Amino acid sequence: MIQDISPYRFNNHYMPDMRQDDESMIVFFNEGKLLLKIDAAGEKVSFPKLNELNPEHIPELTYLFYIDEDIFFLADTLEMTGTDILNIIPKGYSFYELRRIMSMNLEPKRYMFAAFTAYQLAEWYRNNLYCGHCGTRVMKDLLERAVVCPKCRNKIYPRINPAVIVGITNGDKLLLTKYRTGFAHNALVAGFAEIGETIEETVMREVMEETGLMVKNIRYYKSQPWGIASDLLIGFFCDLNGDDTIHMDASELKYAEWVQRENIELQPYDYSLTNEMMRMFKEGKSI
Repeated sequence: MIQDISPYRFNNHYMPDMRQDDESMIVFFNEGKLLLKIDAAGEKVSFPKLNELNPEHIPELTYLFYIDEDIFFLADTLEMTGTDILNIIPKGYSFYELRRIMSMNLEPKRYMFAAFTAYQLAEWYRNNLYCGHCGTRVMKDLLERAVVCPKCRNKIYPRINPAVIVGITNGDKLLLTKYRTGFAHNALVAGFAEIGETIEETVMREVMEETGLMVKNIRYYKSQPWGIASDLLIGFFCDLNGDDTIHMDASELKYAEWVQRENIELQPYDYSLTNEMMRMFKEGKSI
């Protein structure tokens, strides 16, 4: 999965006193696109370093996290004009949609994980410029990853959305789905937890809403941070309980079918929890 970057180690401990140096990795977002360099072969990706930037046009930088020796800072581009941003871009770099680079299987993998995680934090900063209680412009907290209102002291932490990924088994068959819009490859039943329900209740509700099926023997498999949507994905396998007739929710799905394990077609890249769960079942491994 995308966060599996061993032997490299990701450290997200907030260090407000961390200062950038010439080798610091600078993360630029512009209208949701990320500034990167991709080599001619379309295999290697890199972030701009501080020493590659025009010192006259460097915006405010906010420490994000580090991965081993690579320290990442977010460039504040919220109030920059298009011309300002063009003046920043070093030779060889371009802005890329995250979903485009996700489909390219770029290396090193730790930079792909950094891109997703940086996007989650960048979106959180962008969406929390003002206090939701009194409307005052907020400030970065000095002790932890949060923003705080200087007027009413309301404190806002990064948002994380809990969501389930559900592998429904029926003997040697797994229920596969495809979304009606957006992602084009095979997937599993998925959805967000709602207020007042346990995560196990989320599993049962989402399965019933999307497929009309009942399930039993719900068992936790693994979790995954998914920064592109600010999610924490929580994977479960469960068994069919009763009738296997699928009543698909056509407003969300365009496909929902029982598929024999040997016929399961995996996603083209190995970043997601969904793909790992499908692969585990396809290969007959313990779940």
